[in-house]
Amino acid sequence: MRTVDLIQRKRDGEELAPEEIEFLVAGYTSGEIPDYQMSAFLMAVFFSGMSDREVSRLTDCMLRTGDTVDLSSIPGVKVDKHSTGGVGDKTSLIVAPLAAAAGVVVPMMSGRALGHTGGTLDKLESIPGFRTNLSAEEFRNQLAEHGLCFIGQTERLAPADGRLYSLRDVTATVESIPLIASSIMSKKLAEGVDALVLDIKVGNGAFIKKQVDARRLAEMMRSIGRPRDKKVQALITDMSQPLGYAVGNALEVMEASQTLQNAGPTDLTRLSIELAARMIYLGKKAGSLDEARRIAEQRLVDGSGYQKFKQVVAAQGGNPQALDKFELLPNATGMREVTSPRGGYVSVIDAEDIGQASNMIGAGRDKKEDAIDPAVGIILEVKVGEKVDAGSVLCRLYYTREDRVEEAAEMVEDAFRISAQKPDERELILEVVG
Repeated sequence: MRTVDLIQRKRDGEELAPEEIEFLVAGYTSGEIPDYQMSAFLMAVFFSGMSDREVSRLTDCMLRTGDTVDLSSIPGVKVDKHSTGGVGDKTSLIVAPLAAAAGVVVPMMSGRALGHTGGTLDKLESIPGFRTNLSAEEFRNQLAEHGLCFIGQTERLAPADGRLYSLRDVTATVESIPLIASSIMSKKLAEGVDALVLDIKVGNGAFIKKQVDARRLAEMMRSIGRPRDKKVQALITDMSQPLGYAVGNALEVMEASQTLQNAGPTDLTRLSIELAARMIYLGKKAGSLDEARRIAEQRLVDGSGYQKFKQVVAAQGGNPQALDKFELLPNATGMREVTSPRGGYVSVIDAEDIGQASNMIGAGRDKKEDAIDPAVGIILEVKVGEKVDAGSVLCRLYYTREDRVEEAAEMVEDAFRISAQKPDERELILEVVG
């Protein structure tokens, strides 16, 4: 069979046979199919979609390109959490320690920055010394000892997805629901989880703009998990403004640390508790969701979640003191304030514009080979619904290079809308699926 014929058939909306999908995945992983042809196939999928049968086969093929981790020797239900990506979304740094402090075994395979959204691995690696490139043996050992480990995708765990993930980031195909579903599930199945809690973001700052599409993604991932005896539960959550106040890698580590010390933003704390509760419930550490929620809140208030995070940071080579002494984290050298042009109520904070502006000053990548500056980012001073005076500070940009600061500041100014009327309050958790 020829790659160009499969591209054409998918472009025209046809369903590919299992062996044809296997041919594409194997060929791209081995290097026989070049980037330019796989880019064309990804774009064809973006426009034409995939059937559930195609998505299931794509997931299986990506899973079989590498190894899987056997965690059966570690007692307990293994539960992971995954977000589809948002601006200021640092919940993994909070949720995983809370669930682990409650006794859940949490294997966390995380990703890097994608498009205008941040990556958990990039945030963790802003902690001096922190390692995410652990071997399978190190991964298992740390889970057995601490009940929590953060790792990145290795060359041996779903390597096809690793290559496709990078390609999607630079070919404007990130938002494809079938590609998101197969990417997430191939990684989660490879790492040996029993259950998965999903945070599917929807809104202007998310890859998924419509709630109906978010629901479709949740149902697709549940359908992938069901025949493999994996429990999948999803929250569909609002990403029409950044989550919390901090956007940028080290800045988000600081805010996550504050949240684990029960001094974080209301929206971030609430969502983290809700996600952790579902992990605790699926991990069979509570008999009901209400009980799981109480346990999550207790682990936050008594500081055990925070201590678990510090313990895991130390275990993975990081400096846990950086979670108390923020001067030990990378810090920016410059700061630029963005002020309100008029008095009124903040009616909109366009999360995507904030994420793109943060990337402009170095917090994300434009190309695969770009390096991330862990020190830079944006701190919001207000949230939607708050009243502001003319000239009051809306946010602050923190940077280390000045070449794109003006451009980023203009984009941030455009992200804020000030209105005479207070806007209606928008729900943070829009829907639960599963």
